[in-house]
Amino acid sequence: MRYFFDDFSFDTARRELRRGTDVIAVAPRVFDLLNYLIGNRERVVSKDELIRAIWEGRIVSDAALDTRLNAARNAIGDSGDEQRLIKTFRRKGVRFIGAVHETPASTGATVTTNSPTPAFAAPGKPSLVVLPFANLSPDPEQEYFVDGVTESLTTDLSRMVGIFVIGRNTAFTYKGKHVDLKQIGRELGVRYILEGSVQRGQGRIRINVQLIDAGSGNHLWAERFDKPIADFLDMQDEIGARLANQLGTELVTAEARRAAQAPHPDSMDLYFQGMASVHRGSDPANLSQARKFFERAICLDTSNAEAVVGMAFVDAIRGTSMQTGDRTARLLAAETSLAKVLAHLPNHAMAHCLLGVVQIFTKRAAQGIAECGRALALDRNLATAYAWIGLGKCYLGRAEETEACVMQAFQLSPRDNRAFTWMINAGVAQSYLAVDEAAVYWFKRAIETNPNVAAFVHVYLAAALAHLGRIEEARASIQMGLAIDPNFTLAHFHASSPTDNPTCLAQRVRIAEGMRNAGLPER
Repeated sequence: MRYFFDDFSFDTARRELRRGTDVIAVAPRVFDLLNYLIGNRERVVSKDELIRAIWEGRIVSDAALDTRLNAARNAIGDSGDEQRLIKTFRRKGVRFIGAVHETPASTGATVTTNSPTPAFAAPGKPSLVVLPFANLSPDPEQEYFVDGVTESLTTDLSRMVGIFVIGRNTAFTYKGKHVDLKQIGRELGVRYILEGSVQRGQGRIRINVQLIDAGSGNHLWAERFDKPIADFLDMQDEIGARLANQLGTELVTAEARRAAQAPHPDSMDLYFQGMASVHRGSDPANLSQARKFFERAICLDTSNAEAVVGMAFVDAIRGTSMQTGDRTARLLAAETSLAKVLAHLPNHAMAHCLLGVVQIFTKRAAQGIAECGRALALDRNLATAYAWIGLGKCYLGRAEETEACVMQAFQLSPRDNRAFTWMINAGVAQSYLAVDEAAVYWFKRAIETNPNVAAFVHVYLAAALAHLGRIEEARASIQMGLAIDPNFTLAHFHASSPTDNPTCLAQRVRIAEGMRNAGLPER
């Protein structure tokens, strides 16, 4: 069945929630909850009934149920205060009260084992199917959890830019079948296949996952996810989110390799190559190369919003990393580009996040934090938003809160390709707090993770080392920074202050003293 309400469409066959043309990422349990409420909208549904229907009678706390109700409301633009669509009736339950129009669900082609042509994947788009994960646990009752992990991962991957993901219902027609992976690729018309297994035992969950090139059958990437069991209900969503974050980088890299060999790359090919350059680091060379790819992508297709966001990303990072040059103009260019994207795509999570970053670095930290919060409401997997919120708090004089935000980002995406920037944010906050040993730890860890960092990282590291009395190391660090950007000076550091907060300004005076003692030129 397909339901329409407000500007949303809710397709139960495809398990998709859309606002306009945008797919809204929804966790499997939250989708099921919405489905049940919409399907029973003529009456109030008690909490006990919801638990029986969605969790099959398993014990669920009121807090866990309320969390998913709130997630359902957020997904459809509602809130506990407004209750425009989902209304709570005290001591009775909840009811979907929005006006709903329904039509039969969209249908797809039937999968056959001898299909001569691809029937599903969008032409020209990188495409992926997540096959049902295998249950390696001795307890067959764990099957529902394994299926939940597969569904959660499918939902999270569907939000990825430029990647077509085969729907859950089609993928599950292969459950329990031994079919050649190349054959699946031909039948579904996909470039990539993700398969995996889940094993639960002795208080731990272990997941093995492999990404396979459907054309050649070659393994492109493999990963193991191993952790203790905590909140069983939340775990399948967390696993899906963490695997999706890691897999996203791998797919971008694979597509960039493919695009580099294409004789006539299209706009999305160039976008993927630009993102691959972004992933390599934030030094001027990589950022310049990335921007050229994004510019070429836009020349080929002016409607390629992702390339516009990519170009805004480059401008924002150049402006925020204190690279000498016209910092103000770069931040303004980024904000202008993002405003245009959001005017047409108001639910673009990364555009909201980058706009928040620009605001944080233009003395509007409170606005920037709120904008990053909007990004997280649209995409719960956008780990980097947590790290930028942490830096925003630093620039509001609350640097003691920054590291906890950074750790939230790491919890969600522990091997993220942009994790080195989160380490830098933590190091900056520790410098503001005058906790120099911790600052040195974070800056050195960032440089070890990705040596292609901007000059200011080495300069900040030098200041912390100088305050610790490690002058020779501090001077060496200054020289490394000046090798990247010979024009970096104390005057530039002062001119690029992202905050007017009195607490922060006093803290920056101490940081500048460290830079001066390490040998950074005044002008």
